[in-house]
Amino acid sequence: MLARQTQLRQDIVHVGHLLHQRHLVAATDGNISARLTDDRLLITPSGLNKGFLQESDILTVDLNGKVIQGEGRPSSEIQMHLTAYCQRPDIGAVVHAHPPLATACSIAGVSLESGVLPEVIITLGAIPTAPYATPGTAAVSQSIQELIRYYDAIILAQHGGLTVGRNLTEAYNRMEKLEHAALIMVTARQLGRLQPLPAAEVEKLTRLGIEHGCRPPEARNLLK
Repeated sequence: MLARQTQLRQDIVHVGHLLHQRHLVAATDGNISARLTDDRLLITPSGLNKGFLQESDILTVDLNGKVIQGEGRPSSEIQMHLTAYCQRPDIGAVVHAHPPLATACSIAGVSLESGVLPEVIITLGAIPTAPYATPGTAAVSQSIQELIRYYDAIILAQHGGLTVGRNLTEAYNRMEKLEHAALIMVTARQLGRLQPLPAAEVEKLTRLGIEHGCRPPEARNLLK
């Protein structure tokens, strides 16, 4: 257990530094968590710059958000993390960041749900946008409660992005892919009209993603 906890702390710090370096968060934005045991999570504290995280900063909390180990308050978005873990036992890590282009798309009313990029459809599917909810409130967790059952990447309207994975590397990679998809979509719109893939091809790619274990099991329910 101690070795696992040490490794997860190191991984959370590494992901925090990556988010900062890739400009997916600024200042004290964002939060990261990982499942330690069935009833314990590790999570970043509130008010710290993710680019300067240290292992000793990481808090251990229970599934009610109560601090078991560490100093400080858990992230103000802890309820969103808890909702994700409670909805899906396969989730091992959660990343919330403020990727600039993906967030800008939500502000401009540009959806990333269009079936345009094959690799994104396979790995993430359509990327839905959750309704706006006041950051740091229970309304945020309510806004993603249903969506998180079917998707590993969600845009939070005017707030940022949420990605999950079986581990921290997977959750981080999905955040990076989310922002990259937004960059391609925005660039394509500037160059001309988007050309979505045929519906049959989108369904084929979605099935491939599910078969290869890239999508949540519940995603099967989205197929016709």
